[in-house]
Amino acid sequence: MTCVGQPSPPTWRSFPTLPRAYGEPPIQCRLRSRAEDFLVDEELAFAADGDGEHCLLRVRKTDANTQWVAQRLAAIAGVSSKAVGYAGLKDRHAVTTQWFSLHLGARPEPNWESRLPASIELLESHRHRRKLRRGLLVGNRFAIRLRNVEGDLDALAQRMDQIATQGVPNYFGPQRFGRNQGNLYRADDLFRSARQDRPNQLADQPTNYQPGHQVGHAHRQRPQVSRHLRGLWLSAARSQLFNEVLALRVERGDWQTALPGERLQLQGSQSHFLAEIIDPGIRERIDSGDAQPTGPLFGTGDALTAGEVAKLESGVAARFPAWCDGLIAAGLRQERRPLRLRPMDMALSPLETGQWLLHFQLPAGSYATTILRELTHWVDAPDESRLLT
Repeated sequence: MTCVGQPSPPTWRSFPTLPRAYGEPPIQCRLRSRAEDFLVDEELAFAADGDGEHCLLRVRKTDANTQWVAQRLAAIAGVSSKAVGYAGLKDRHAVTTQWFSLHLGARPEPNWESRLPASIELLESHRHRRKLRRGLLVGNRFAIRLRNVEGDLDALAQRMDQIATQGVPNYFGPQRFGRNQGNLYRADDLFRSARQDRPNQLADQPTNYQPGHQVGHAHRQRPQVSRHLRGLWLSAARSQLFNEVLALRVERGDWQTALPGERLQLQGSQSHFLAEIIDPGIRERIDSGDAQPTGPLFGTGDALTAGEVAKLESGVAARFPAWCDGLIAAGLRQERRPLRLRPMDMALSPLETGQWLLHFQLPAGSYATTILRELTHWVDAPDESRLLT
């Protein structure tokens, strides 16, 4: 069976419909009534050098997104926005501490305090030798106020113990996909338009597509699409494909276990290896957390999985042929992401009546919403447009 011409748009799962690992949450609550209800503290993976051409700033921002803050800092310093670096994006409707770097060269720092808007507070400033790059984080610490809590608190405590031990599915959160999943719709339009531009190359796509499959020529850049927006859309599509694979593994009940042909990632590193045979030693490493099953971030390169896992992932890819072709043609190298997310230092403490404070720490690249959705149903005070897009 092949996909001929221009097939119908693919159907994907929205974040609320993704299967949970442990059934319905035991409580319900209200989140984000105020920005200070959602506190995030970013922890870098290195210390400042103390000298160099870059200025490394730690700021506390309130109800402001990362890119807006980066633009304000660039304007104050009199540098291009390209001279600003940050390690990760943060939610807008929150109070977050975050690090930024600015390439100042030999120039002195401006008087930040006198020129920063009220929503940005300077906490630290250091000289550094390199630009801050994406992903250079240990992780993020969260303190989330749960308001109007109703439900079974004993069951909540049991669920928290279960999550601390076994983890949760490591889904990409809704922030990745934009307001009303707009980034996914735009990615789909981009991929399908590229297929129409190149019918001889992309008209037919076999359903036995392999994740490492190569496409001969890259899509031409469309001048009306900025590099930044195109990057957002590509990332959203790749994240959704990962979520589709993980959702299938959760439904099958094997998201925490290794299957023949699994790609396992070593804890605390980006190194991974192929496990074609799952023996007791492999199972022990997974149970101890030393190694983790992974899912695909689709792109170009040789296939990284084999056997049952390769078949499962190829089946998902076959539902999204234009997306997979588009990611490969864009030059994105395939990568792997752990299927399981284990929070650290998770605790719940009482506040005033009906309110609780939830603490936990997550590694870089993971989402607090993936923890929250296993613990509680919630009403989010702001709409999704106020979250990171």
